[in-house]
Amino acid sequence: MPIRLIIVDDHPVVRDGLRGIFTDDEFEVVGEAGDGFEALAVVERTNPDVVLTDLRMPRMKGAELIRRLREQAPDVRVLVLTTFDDDVDVLPAIEEGATGYLLKDTPRAELRRAVQAAARGETVLSPSVAGVLTQKLRAPRQQPLSRRELEVLSLISRGATNRDVAKRLFITEATVKTHLLHIFAKLEVNDRAAAVAAAYETGLLRPGADS
Repeated sequence: MPIRLIIVDDHPVVRDGLRGIFTDDEFEVVGEAGDGFEALAVVERTNPDVVLTDLRMPRMKGAELIRRLREQAPDVRVLVLTTFDDDVDVLPAIEEGATGYLLKDTPRAELRRAVQAAARGETVLSPSVAGVLTQKLRAPRQQPLSRRELEVLSLISRGATNRDVAKRLFITEATVKTHLLHIFAKLEVNDRAAAVAAAYETGLLRPGADS
C-alpha cells in the first residue's frame, strides 16, 4: 500500500514541487494545505499516514499544528520540512511530537526515504538539527534563582550598590554579598555586570520591568 501523504506549506510553488517528488506507486498525496487550520481539516477528511509540514505559516505556528495533530490524530506521523534549524524552531516542534525534522535543502531521494521512515515511526533529523538537540541535552540545567536573589539582581541591574540593596530589602550587606555569590554560581558568571547581562539574555530580567 502506498504511503498516504499530506503536504502543508503556505507557498503553492513549494507544494507543487513536493507533490512532484511523491508522484509514484510508493506514495499517494491525498491532500495539501496552506496553513495549520486547513491542514487539520484535510487530515480529518483524508486520514493520512504522514503530514509533511513547514513551520512558519500564517494563522497557526507549526508547533501548535503538531500539538493539535497529536490530539486529533495521534497515529499520524508529522515530518517537519522547513528552512529554519535554530533552537527556537527545532525544540518546540520536537517537544510537541514531530517524528522528524528536515531542512528544505534535503535531496529528493533522502526526503523520500525520510517520509518512508516517518511512516514507520522512526525519527529522522537533519545533521544540523541533531546538533541543536545534542547541544541542548549536553547543556547543564541552570539552577533557578530564588525570589530574593531576583530582587537583589533587579536592584543591581538598576545601579544599586550593596549598601543600597541592603537598605531597600532590610537585610545586611553581608547577606547581599552572599546572595550575589549564589547568583554568580547559578548563572555561571564572575561579576555583577556579567550576572545582569546573563539575566537579560535568559529572560530572568526584562528591560524596564521590576522583579
